Amino acid sequence: MSKKHKRQVSRQAPRPLPTLTGKTTEFNPDYSTTKRELRRIGILAGIFFAILVVLAIFQNQLLALFVK
Repeated sequence: MSKKHKRQVSRQAPRPLPTLTGKTTEFNPDYSTTKRELRRIGILAGIFFAILVVLAIFQNQLLALFVK
């Protein structure tokens, strides 16, 4: 059911955003620590992947040692 009476909404003009006077800032982030951490993660992932490949190659020999 719809309402019979519509209420009027007063619309106000949006207020302008405050501006910085005389100051210009440039966004210049330092990603050196992020690069270092990503490099470390990549190296660790490569090492773990190499370990998995070696274990897969020698899987039968390793199982024979433990199943005796």
